Amino acid sequence: MFTGIVQGVAKVVAVRELDEFRVHVIEMPLSMRAGLEIGASVSHNGVCLTVTSIEGDNVSFDLMRETLRLTNLGAVTPGQCINIERAARFGDEIGGHSMSGHIISMADVVAIEEAPNNRRLWFSLPERLGRFVFEKGYIGVDGISLTIGDVRQTETGVEFSVNLIPETLARTTLQDRAPGDQVNIEVDPQTQVIVETVERILATQQRV
Repeated sequence: MFTGIVQGVAKVVAVRELDEFRVHVIEMPLSMRAGLEIGASVSHNGVCLTVTSIEGDNVSFDLMRETLRLTNLGAVTPGQCINIERAARFGDEIGGHSMSGHIISMADVVAIEEAPNNRRLWFSLPERLGRFVFEKGYIGVDGISLTIGDVRQTETGVEFSVNLIPETLARTTLQDRAPGDQVNIEVDPQTQVIVETVERILATQQRV
């Protein structure tokens, strides 16, 4: 489990390509990898990955076909940075919201609005995911726990905004995002369960 409170960014120092499979090697300073062991879970842009090797500052992770299909990690190249969060431990402060590290879709950055001391980003999602997006609800964007600002319907789906404070921009890769970029999206698990449960109940009642 993760909280969506990104602990920092890490540079991808190597990528090994295999058939529908990738190995990412990232540089993690001691402050971020203290106590890290092979088999541990680390969130990369919101994707839960398992540590497969530790060699000094370099930590390796395997990416399967489904991960490459559903997330933006398949487009990452050496030299780029990703958002990193270690798995939450019992007793840790939960400053964001509960996140599983299972990405449901990618979203396109469609607009950026600048204002003094903050920035608003707009993202587009396919229509099938619009039912999980609510004003003031939670959402995970590239592994960052954020509160949804405004939501608006479009001809092809739904768009939503998030407002970013300077601290979030300084600690994450969202400071570098531009229109046209793709980000990983995890909807709030509780919201997803409630919406899908209500849909099943309503569908059952309509058949009666």
